[in-house]
Amino acid sequence: MINDGLNEFRDKRLLILQGPVGPFFARLATDLALAGATVFKVNFNAGDWVFAPRDSYSRVFNFTGHARDWPAYLTDLLLRLNIDTLLLFGDCRALHVVALDICRIRGIQTGVFEEGYLRPDFITLERDGVNNNSSLPSDPRFYLGQLPQHVPDNIPLGSTYGQAAKWGMLYFAAASLGRPWFRHYQHHRRLGISDGPSWVVSFWRKHRCRVSERALLPLLTGEKSGKFFLASLQMRGDAQMAVHSGFDSVEAFIEHVIGSFAKHAPADCVLALKHHPLDRGYSDYSLLIRRMAQQFGVSDRCFYLHDQHLPTLLRHARGVVVVNSTVGLSAVGEGVPVKLCGYSIYDVQGLTYQGNLDTFWMHAHLATPNPALYQAFRNYLISHTQHQGSFYKRLPGVSFQSGVAWADHGAKPPHHGVDEDQRARLWRLSDFQRRQQGGP
Repeated sequence: MINDGLNEFRDKRLLILQGPVGPFFARLATDLALAGATVFKVNFNAGDWVFAPRDSYSRVFNFTGHARDWPAYLTDLLLRLNIDTLLLFGDCRALHVVALDICRIRGIQTGVFEEGYLRPDFITLERDGVNNNSSLPSDPRFYLGQLPQHVPDNIPLGSTYGQAAKWGMLYFAAASLGRPWFRHYQHHRRLGISDGPSWVVSFWRKHRCRVSERALLPLLTGEKSGKFFLASLQMRGDAQMAVHSGFDSVEAFIEHVIGSFAKHAPADCVLALKHHPLDRGYSDYSLLIRRMAQQFGVSDRCFYLHDQHLPTLLRHARGVVVVNSTVGLSAVGEGVPVKLCGYSIYDVQGLTYQGNLDTFWMHAHLATPNPALYQAFRNYLISHTQHQGSFYKRLPGVSFQSGVAWADHGAKPPHHGVDEDQRARLWRLSDFQRRQQGGP
């Protein structure tokens, strides 16, 4: 685990690979340099290149070869630059999988960034792997046996959708226009300005669904409160689906859930399938859901949702079914029974239902998450894998260039005669940053 914020990387020679869309990795490089690290960067497409300002790194390299050339290229770079630490975003991208394997063999430490396990106010950073590749224990006794830890209240970020969309459009447009210089690169998703129409469709559907689904939230929080199951869909092409799910596609998951619900759920319950908000412009499962519901005889008991308020839905659901989405962990936090159909860090006895999906519909009420275990699990996540902030939006009140409150978990909260909100922010700053501000 990475427990000491940016101090973990003092005096390190870092190589950074692909990051989230936007300038986050360039800003992070500035923070790392201030913390005493020497930072290098590899770009794989023109989107990476555009968001890699040269003054953030000691040197930037452009890999323009075939994927088959990558192992030799990376090995040479690691040796020539005397790299001792590798940082990247997402451990399931093909080039990153190779990089992690090479570093494991050579004894080079790795840090993997990912979207926050606890959303929307955190990002994830772990050694070696994230999600189902994480080294987090799955034994509930481990978390219940931890000493009580003080975890400060998080600072709400608000919506990051607008910023993520902006950086995404710029990144994909640059990658598309710069394809002649990186002609061998293959992205893990569709990459190009051809995505423009999908962004327009997403915007249109968001506002259309606000109108067309107005009656659904009152129904599910009123007459059907406690009598509906929520199935949260994931993005098409998501690595979590491709690598850690056991399903070939989102469509296969939909068919599996509707079929099981029709055969085994109580007759007075309904099923609400919620579309992933970031997949709104790319996928539409309305015809599939309608056909599956008709085939299994539950047309009047199946609903397809887009833009409903998720926390409100969770508080009224009898149970939640996910592949491995963090929506499931949010549901656990709300005390809602959860059935995971894939593999995830929070599939821990006492947090999620351990039986199969067919029995979950009738026995969900027996699988209410253990609140003490959840609190211990959450505290451990925050203390060892989570950092306050976003890849797309700077956290207010934090002076790091990356906009993330890099926590120093071993430090005691400073006392400067400030109010509680200021004290909470100060506590999240690393040692070197506090010295810059004149603190102890």
